[in-house]
Amino acid sequence: MNVNLYGCQGRWLMVDLGMTFSGNEYPGVDLVFADLAFIEERADRLDGIVLTHAHEDHIGAVPYFAADLGVPLYATPFTADLVRRKLQEAGLVDEVELIVVDDAERFAVGPFDITYLPLAHSIAEGHALLIDTPYGRVFHTGDWKLDDEPIIGEPTTEEELRALGDEGVLALVCDSTNVFNPQESGSEGGVYRALHQEVAKWDGRRVLVTTFASNVARLHTLGAVAVATGRKLCVAGRSLDRMIEVSQDNGYLTDFPETVDFDTAMSLPRGEVLIIATGGQGEPRAALARVAEGQHPIELSEGDVVLFSSRQIPGNEIAVGRVQNLLAERGIVVVTDRQSGIHVSGHPGRPELEALYGWLRPEILVPVHGEMRHMTEQARLGLANGIPRAVVQKNGDLVRLARGTPGKLAEIGAGRLILDGDIIAPADGEAMVMRRRIAREGLVFVVIGPAGSVQVEGVGIPLDEDYPAFVAETRTDVANAIGKLRGADRRDRSAITEAARLAARRSATRWSGKRPQVRVLVSEG
Repeated sequence: MNVNLYGCQGRWLMVDLGMTFSGNEYPGVDLVFADLAFIEERADRLDGIVLTHAHEDHIGAVPYFAADLGVPLYATPFTADLVRRKLQEAGLVDEVELIVVDDAERFAVGPFDITYLPLAHSIAEGHALLIDTPYGRVFHTGDWKLDDEPIIGEPTTEEELRALGDEGVLALVCDSTNVFNPQESGSEGGVYRALHQEVAKWDGRRVLVTTFASNVARLHTLGAVAVATGRKLCVAGRSLDRMIEVSQDNGYLTDFPETVDFDTAMSLPRGEVLIIATGGQGEPRAALARVAEGQHPIELSEGDVVLFSSRQIPGNEIAVGRVQNLLAERGIVVVTDRQSGIHVSGHPGRPELEALYGWLRPEILVPVHGEMRHMTEQARLGLANGIPRAVVQKNGDLVRLARGTPGKLAEIGAGRLILDGDIIAPADGEAMVMRRRIAREGLVFVVIGPAGSVQVEGVGIPLDEDYPAFVAETRTDVANAIGKLRGADRRDRSAITEAARLAARRSATRWSGKRPQVRVLVSEG
């Protein structure tokens, strides 16, 4: 959920406005955002939001915050098209100014002069930003890699990057994701050859390839593989349909083969169809999961093949494993990037990082986009390759890049927000804390009625056949605890509630070993 802020002369520039998907730590929540309180309090000093590329972790929060921030968005045509569609879906297209900028066009946002510089990545129009200020130049890489055969787009050349280094770069703010990879990330051209070879060898079988919908170069590659292997192409997944449409509207995938519908694909001889499907990260509602469960119009049988032309995102291991196990159980062959070169990363390995250091020769390295272990390792790598200074920062650190020694100046609030249904709320708020506790320990309701009657119900308490006995004993314990109250406490609602709560919780712990949340309702009767 990338959100970067640059401050200069009392004004602010935001680079990217992304989100991330929820994990087990936020039960019932789909999306997580950065808490923008710092800049929301200074919105009158924010001059604009510049988007580097169209991945969700860089643009996904735009529909939720851009209108309230009230400043223009800047993006290149492909990214702008996807953002515009998001704004239309949210009913905000007339409330947010979206300025389309061509590659290499210099534009001003407050005191910042900005130029988009195309770099290879796993989506069309991935860009670095050259940010010129009165105090020095920042090269903000965004997500990037080096690719001799990029398939889509024309990245900035080594010569052009060396020329920027000759002019002087104050700070390199650089992607750290693959810093532990000792090899170059690899070329999309190499993926074409590997996929062509892999698809061609499964003659007479249906082949399904799953990949990230946003990887336009991979979609181009798969279209070319389908043509080269004599297979008709079928696409399964709304996000793929949308990405192909946006790509073609912006001059990409112009020679993408015409696709066939599900019924036609299933009527073709098995070796004459190539299917592209969403769901390579194990998403339960995506096309691949439904195919694996036999609940999709696309049908695979024993001996058919699924190629995972995507990298398994950390945290998705269980979900991906579940889908792969369902496929394997049905005798479907599963091939991943560990078995064949059918995927390359969109982020730079160590050789690519070292090359960029040598070309730009920055005075300061600021690692970003990774966990702390990635960023500290990139700092070590940069210093070992001659960069004079490195600043390792974490979310909320306010860092000086000019006027004196670079380093941390202060800390600001940098929490998380969650989208829970239709409500954006603090990720560490009482509601989410309580939901985690209930998910972990369960819940017990106690209702104290007229004349001291007691009703008990447990939710999520793993007792099964012992449940009736637990309820009966807990009712007795609660009644006894209330009966032991003396004096004014016998009529004090809070005293009655607390005595009942403690008795019910002790009983639940005795029966289950859990410490559930207990809610006590006292009748007014």
